[in-house]
Amino acid sequence: MRKTVSALALAPAAASAEQKIGYVDLQRALNEVEEGKAAKALLKKDFDEKQKHLDGKKTEFDKLQADFEKQAMVMSEQARKDKGQDLERRARELQALFVNLQKDLSERERDATRGIFDKMAQIVGEIAEADGFAIVLEKNAGLVYAPASLDLTNELIRKYNARYPLSAQKKAEPASAKKGDGKKADGAPAKKAEGAASKK
Repeated sequence: MRKTVSALALAPAAASAEQKIGYVDLQRALNEVEEGKAAKALLKKDFDEKQKHLDGKKTEFDKLQADFEKQAMVMSEQARKDKGQDLERRARELQALFVNLQKDLSERERDATRGIFDKMAQIVGEIAEADGFAIVLEKNAGLVYAPASLDLTNELIRKYNARYPLSAQKKAEPASAKKGDGKKADGAPAKKAEGAASKK
């Protein structure tokens, strides 16, 4: 009788072990692996250059608009109309420049990180198989709570950096981030660009 009770008590524990669940924070991993840091640094450098160009266009537009407002009263009706239309055209061009910058930055970031996330998924699968995890969840995709002991992020970062080390040249310019011309890379820079283009 005692043996039967013991066997029943162990059954749920065995089933639980078979359904071992872990989780990873892919965004943190992206920010901490060497390849991710290099990609973001390159994207930021490219973004800063394009932001400088956009800021210059905005400064030029603001000056033209201020001059028009000062001179409008002494201009002929036709000259005032022509100048107003020219400013409207420039405002549309400035807005289009901002929109294109945002689109380009989004595409650049997606291209730069897609390959990294693909490699991370493979490594996570290997960790799960080696350590007996039946399921691995993404922390930022609806996970409300899980103990830190089930967090596989540090192991993912360690294995990723060991498998995909960067040479000095790659750190300066990772191949995954070379495509295209422009990226928030982060949310904050994008807001700066938006502020520059929205002031008219």
